[in-house]
Amino acid sequence: MDYKQFVADTLAPALTDVLSVEDIYQKIERPKDTSKGDYAFPAFTLAKTFKKAPQQIAADLVEQIDTSKFEKVEVAGPYLNFFLDKAAFSAQILGEVLTQGADYGQNQAGNNGNVPIDMSSPNIAKPISMGHLRSTVIGNSIAEILKKNGYNPIKDNHLGDWGTQFGKLITAYLKWGNEEDVKKDPITNLVKYYVKFHKEDVEHPELDDEAREWFKKLEDGDEQAHQLWAWFRDESLKAFNAIYDKLGVKFDTYNGEAFYNDKMQAVIDELKDKGLLQESQGAQVVDLSKYDLNPALILKSDGASLYITRDIATAIYRENTYHPAMNLYVVGSEQMYYFKQLKAVLTEMGLPSAKNLHHIPFGLITVDGKKLSTRSGRIILLDAVLDDAIAMAQKQIAEKNPDLPNKDQVAKQVGVGAIIFGDLKNERMNSIDFNLEEQLKFEGETGPYVQYAHARAESILRKASDVTVPTDGAKISDPEAWETVKALADFPDIVVEALKEFEPSDVAKYAIRLAKSFNKYYAHSKILADDAEKPARLALVKSVSTVLKESLRLLGVQAPDEM
Repeated sequence: MDYKQFVADTLAPALTDVLSVEDIYQKIERPKDTSKGDYAFPAFTLAKTFKKAPQQIAADLVEQIDTSKFEKVEVAGPYLNFFLDKAAFSAQILGEVLTQGADYGQNQAGNNGNVPIDMSSPNIAKPISMGHLRSTVIGNSIAEILKKNGYNPIKDNHLGDWGTQFGKLITAYLKWGNEEDVKKDPITNLVKYYVKFHKEDVEHPELDDEAREWFKKLEDGDEQAHQLWAWFRDESLKAFNAIYDKLGVKFDTYNGEAFYNDKMQAVIDELKDKGLLQESQGAQVVDLSKYDLNPALILKSDGASLYITRDIATAIYRENTYHPAMNLYVVGSEQMYYFKQLKAVLTEMGLPSAKNLHHIPFGLITVDGKKLSTRSGRIILLDAVLDDAIAMAQKQIAEKNPDLPNKDQVAKQVGVGAIIFGDLKNERMNSIDFNLEEQLKFEGETGPYVQYAHARAESILRKASDVTVPTDGAKISDPEAWETVKALADFPDIVVEALKEFEPSDVAKYAIRLAKSFNKYYAHSKILADDAEKPARLALVKSVSTVLKESLRLLGVQAPDEM
């Protein structure tokens, strides 16, 4: 039950002439101090309407409504404070969680609509760095949140697998490369060849001519060029997928830039047919002045296409293939203007899904306040960070729980989970100054803290294995349980809000709040005391374990049963 709606419906008969139920609902507040009730209606918003003092309006309202379903309803100055019936409320919420299990909070608002998510998108033959982490884990979490809201997400790793750099790489490999080295460590060696090319071409500019020739061969379908390109791509993908496996991230498609090569001429033709292309200083552009945007450059003066040409082709392909309910691009905030242009061009072209194209920007990852950059040498390899996190988790677990079964598996879940959670607990537009030690702490607002709360709940349930947990939740009168029960009741709303703003941090912050509330409850209550309410307390513990695990899952983080 939506108890906020219940409060609104209770007030509605007394306010039917002045406010709709929806208006009442919007005005209802949640007091931070629970001694002032679970919900509050501010009567001062009606002072002008009723031409009365707010205190009098509140006093009048309490006389006109049915308060029998509440523990009590009090007038406190201009507020009408509603205190829920704790026993009935807890029985209902715990019953819903235990009956629905991992499906608690699931809704079907998306009606199974397809939602392509453009995410991660590393460049072939280059390492996946910490700079790729945010797009990958934000996109993955949004996919899970979409599923929870009834959509069908399609995770698309739009690889950077085309461009003039492949002419350089083919040239470098043929001159200095070794097949065995590439198979052994593809990314390290392909990068080494690429770097060597750029050093050598300073004194040997003819290398650039060779590279241009090889890329032209690749574009023209030359067998050797294409074979080498495909090999570089396959070897790179093997290395990438080893990292994605550690992160627990899977993709539905890897249609990279190369996939759209044969689809760009159709874009140019359509733009021409619709009269959208204009010449500007020899180049071809789409005028976007009516959107207060600069012209979108579609073709350079030499006829070469640009990223936007390819992205238009991509959007059209996704439209025709998936008929998307939404089309999402999880790309850094520095590209915000570009995506405004892309959306405007697609709107001008009449693409149906253009109105539901959303760029989901995010802030930078920095280390010691400094931006990561490949050119300046400030690059931190994601694979190495994941390994460090797992090693650090292993050390902590060995100290805390040396007899833990499956220590290595748990260390991986904790170490990798700490990095993912450490990213997603931040509002995505905020920049993050990465600190591995802070993210791996078992205390504070961290992934391990939430995971440990879940493991603690599971430990209690194992100790109480002789007691059947009632699926109807049962009534719990323990006052210490109240904040935890209310937090459990909030989860379905969090699922909806997180999607509305494309904000995984809503889920992460909720998980921290629920974990804190449960830990406080655990510290102040004798959960396993043999009395009449023991089954109800265990129902609460089981519900917390279920919702913490599901919250972590929506973030792409695993929840060990023991730590």
